[in-house]
Amino acid sequence: MLKNTLLLSFLFSFSFCLCSAQDSGLTATLLERKDKNSHMGTLAIYQDPAIDSLIHRYILYYERLNGIEGFRVQIYSSSDKNARTESGKVRQEFMTKFPDMTSYASFDRPGYYKIRVGDYRTRIEGTKYLLMIRKVFPDAYLVPDVINFPDLNKK
Repeated sequence: MLKNTLLLSFLFSFSFCLCSAQDSGLTATLLERKDKNSHMGTLAIYQDPAIDSLIHRYILYYERLNGIEGFRVQIYSSSDKNARTESGKVRQEFMTKFPDMTSYASFDRPGYYKIRVGDYRTRIEGTKYLLMIRKVFPDAYLVPDVINFPDLNKK
């Protein structure tokens, strides 16, 4: 009985030491500061390795997409014979009326020219701009799209 208790306590303490010794390499490097000030402390992260695996899969998924899932406002879509020149005119008109917003011209098979604008992470954010854009382009609507990564350096 005493032997079993000692064995269990040894296994428990040994497994506790192993669990606390796991350092997550990926998460720690993601949270690492680029500017190494001497005034800064250190951050140690102890977590299950499965969390690092999930974070790594998430990063790889969005790197392959070359963006993140979000929304854009579509202001033009046509497959007419003159759709290419018409889409250029619509894009130019948008750029003059909304110079601070980014516009994207795309071509989808079997012959659709599309003009989409903005990079909105949520439907609510996209709807706010959609209402503004509809004053000039009444046929505009919100569509799910792969958007560019947000600029995290903006202040």
